[in-house]
Amino acid sequence: IFFIYMIIQALRSSIHMLSKTNSSYDRFVPHEFLSYLNKQSIIDVELNDNVEKHMTILFSDIRSFTSLSEGMSPQENFQFINDYLGIMGPIIRHNNGFIDKYIGDAIMALFDHTDDAVNASLEMLDALDEYNQKNISSLPHELKIGIGIHRGKLRLGTIGEHGRMDGTVISDAVNLASRVEGATKAFGAYCLISESALYDIDAKEKLDLRLIGDVKVKGKVKSVILYEVYNGDATELKALKNSSMQTFEEGVRLFQMRFYDKAKVSFSECVENAPDDLAAQHYLNLCEENLS
Repeated sequence: IFFIYMIIQALRSSIHMLSKTNSSYDRFVPHEFLSYLNKQSIIDVELNDNVEKHMTILFSDIRSFTSLSEGMSPQENFQFINDYLGIMGPIIRHNNGFIDKYIGDAIMALFDHTDDAVNASLEMLDALDEYNQKNISSLPHELKIGIGIHRGKLRLGTIGEHGRMDGTVISDAVNLASRVEGATKAFGAYCLISESALYDIDAKEKLDLRLIGDVKVKGKVKSVILYEVYNGDATELKALKNSSMQTFEEGVRLFQMRFYDKAKVSFSECVENAPDDLAAQHYLNLCEENLS
C-alpha cells in the first residue's frame, strides 16, 4: 500500500510540475499563437511552421524613453518597464488581442478585429493618465506614448534554426504599423490609424476622428493615408479639434494639392483656435517651409 501511495504522490507531483511548465510556456508563447498555427502544444511547433492571416497590428512606444531612462539605474529601468508593461499587457488581452513581442518599452500586439485594437489603445491612454497622476512626484516629466494601428496581410510562424527558434510575424504590414506609430511624434498625436484599419472599424461613430493626410512615413516609398483618433485628448482640446475639424481637413487637402498659401490660411486658423493642436502647427510649419 505504501508503494502504491508513493507512486500516486509521484504522479501528482509530475502532473503539478507539468501544469506549471505549461503555464510558464504560455507566458513566453501566447496560446493564441499556437491556436493560429493549429497546434495543441508548444511541443508540436516546428521550425518554419507558418500561416497567412489578415490581422490588425498595434504598436505602442514611450516617447523620450531614452532621456527618461538616463536618470535611472539598470535595476530602476527594469522595474519601471515591468511596472508599465504590467499595466498595458492586461488591457490588450482584455480586448481580445495578444502581445507578439516586447521591444524594450515598445509593445507589438495583434488583433483579429480593429475595433478591439482601437478600444485597447483608448484604455491604454486612460491607464496612462492614471499612472501619471499616481507617479507625478517620482517622474521627471509626464509619461506619454504613441500608438500606431494598421491592418494588413501577414505571415505568423516560427523563424530561427533548430537549436533556437522564435515565434514572430513577418509582413510589410508589420513594418508599416511601426512607421505609423513613428508618425505620431511628428503630428503630436497619441494614436494614428491607417486607412485600411479605419475601413475595418464597425463602431466609427464612437470615435473622434480626423484626416491627417496622405503621409510619406519613414522608410517607405509609398505614402499611407492616416487618421488621428483623438478620444484620448484632454476634454478642452478635443472640443477645439471638433470645432475646427472641417477647416483642418480642408487645409490637409489644400496642402496635398500643393496650394500651400491657401493651406496656410486654414492651418493658421486652426492654430489660433487651438494653440495646442500640434498637428495643425506641424502642417503650418510645413506650409511656411514650402513657401519660403
